[in-house]
Amino acid sequence: MGRRRRSFTRPYGLRSYKKLFVIATEGKKTEPAYFLLFEGDNRIVRIKCIKGDAKSAPAYVLKRMQNYLQEEALQKSDEAWIVVDQDQWEARQLQMLFDWAKQKSNRHVALSKPNFEYWLLLHFEDGTGLVFASDCAVRLKRYLPGYDKSIDRNKFPEEAIREAINRAKSRKKSGAQAFTDVYRLVENILKAQE
Repeated sequence: MGRRRRSFTRPYGLRSYKKLFVIATEGKKTEPAYFLLFEGDNRIVRIKCIKGDAKSAPAYVLKRMQNYLQEEALQKSDEAWIVVDQDQWEARQLQMLFDWAKQKSNRHVALSKPNFEYWLLLHFEDGTGLVFASDCAVRLKRYLPGYDKSIDRNKFPEEAIREAINRAKSRKKSGAQAFTDVYRLVENILKAQE
């Protein structure tokens, strides 16, 4: 008896498009590791982090983003974000980022004061009474002993992320000295995943 050949046909259809978030960061370790928490095989978003290097001034972060966008065009629904700390940068240095963002509706800036770690701290507490990055680091180590700029996925469950969004919104509204706009980016990522 002869073997019967099986005919395999691949179903035709549209492959669902994964919304892309291109994120240029000042830092090269913490920010990229954090944002990659939102990407995975079963997620409906893609995250592309353009990591920082020794040159962390806003102009260099912007240049890295511009270089990437020259190589890879964004779809209308994709978003480009620049994530920087306010810390020592002058208003004119930051203004160039906001000017860039105003040029297209899918470009954004997420600013943190004193630094990105403040956003991480908001996952655990309301972050009141902070002014300096060193104060933020001390408080963050209460929740993440041995923190060395790396991210442990298990320390940032979705409930904590949503709480951080609420805390960041509250801090921004109150006009607090320490604040972060990273919640806007994270909120957009979460909405895209729904």
